[in-house]
Amino acid sequence: MATSFFNDLMSTIVERGRGILEIGRQRNASGGDLAELAEDLLTGRGEATGVAMARDLLDGYGDLDGDGRTEFFEALATKFGADAETLRAAAEAYIADQSEENGLALHEASEPRRQELIRRLNRAPGGTAALVGMREDLIDRLRDHPDFGPLDSDFTHLLGSWFNRGFLVLRRIDWSMPASILEKIIRYEAVHEINGWDDLRRRIDPPDRRLYAFFHPALVDEPLIFVEVALTSEIPEAIGPILAEDREPIDPAEATTAVFYSISNCQRGLRGVSFGNFLIKQVVEELARSFPGLKTFVTLSPVPGFRRWVEAQRQSDKPTALNEGDEAILDGLDGDDWANDPARVEAARPVLMRLAAQYFLKARTGRGTPPDPVARFHLGNGARLEQLDFLGDPSPKGLAASYGLMVNYLYDPKTIERHHEAYANTGEVAASQAVRRWLRGARGGTRDRSAQLSLAG
Repeated sequence: MATSFFNDLMSTIVERGRGILEIGRQRNASGGDLAELAEDLLTGRGEATGVAMARDLLDGYGDLDGDGRTEFFEALATKFGADAETLRAAAEAYIADQSEENGLALHEASEPRRQELIRRLNRAPGGTAALVGMREDLIDRLRDHPDFGPLDSDFTHLLGSWFNRGFLVLRRIDWSMPASILEKIIRYEAVHEINGWDDLRRRIDPPDRRLYAFFHPALVDEPLIFVEVALTSEIPEAIGPILAEDREPIDPAEATTAVFYSISNCQRGLRGVSFGNFLIKQVVEELARSFPGLKTFVTLSPVPGFRRWVEAQRQSDKPTALNEGDEAILDGLDGDDWANDPARVEAARPVLMRLAAQYFLKARTGRGTPPDPVARFHLGNGARLEQLDFLGDPSPKGLAASYGLMVNYLYDPKTIERHHEAYANTGEVAASQAVRRWLRGARGGTRDRSAQLSLAG
């Protein structure tokens, strides 16, 4: 009711502002025309006219084609930065007298004008959602227009403020939710596709299943990120039993383990705005309160970069991870049929598990971080790499991305902060001894083929 009242009030303000200005949406406006309207919006007119102009600018942007939107972004990137003369004067004043007052003036002068423009656009009815969509369009252009990077940084800075943890609301998604929200969960699921309503119901309706999402007051009924949870009696090694149609639910009171098996970001326009770590930690608290018997909190996570890394090793003139004989075994893992061949599975397991241990514990990007994006997320949150799951996802998608490999990250409230600090400060990867044992037989080691196979047991 409060949201509806506010929207009605803002719509009234917009109409009154349009009446004062005697303007309406420019249906055939170009990106350049909208840049001129943006200049007018920044001149500091009254509240009603400013809101009306902001709404007209956003409506005009929505009517632009791809080239028109690129033109608008070019104008924002080149014409709406900080005023050079004002910034120079403020910097000189601060150098001459490093007072708090001069420091504040320097800070204000260094802010690009487009940040204030984005703030004013956000005042329009539906402005926040429109700006999230605008930022998604901007992301699509960054590769071809690296000069849009500072503009993207301005969006990230402001959106990060507007979508901080204090504004987010955690809601459990169950079968009683409005169909509009449930449809979005089906559409936004990014890890394990939801195949229609029956599949969705199997994931949220049984007593041993939960789905939680973060919402923001400015994006009504639009989930920002959600996590799917399975309550189990042990740490799972594969996704199949969790998603099986014919599985038998267990009594949640008997569950000892909460498994976060899918985390999906819903709004591409909020890329770089982090709230996944808050989601997991709050869901852990919620589940621990509801089910005191839960002792273990783990993920069952994909490894999206593993196969790509292995292929790069195979193509390298100086591979750092391959042992003699690995190539012949890896040659037999093309396609999907190998996962149904016991002989190839037996041969592949020790090789892939050893390579996986090296991928997580030894491989690093140019920035000194693990190459796997999912690993960076969970390790950065303070989780521990607990278990490597061979053929945890033997679907065509899983085989193509990681030879079917999945992993479990353990969230232990007693060690989260220590692991987070170690990872943030030194890049140390917290991993169980079970994972570290697979490093035996790495390049330069002494284990032979038969010793490697013995590890499979």
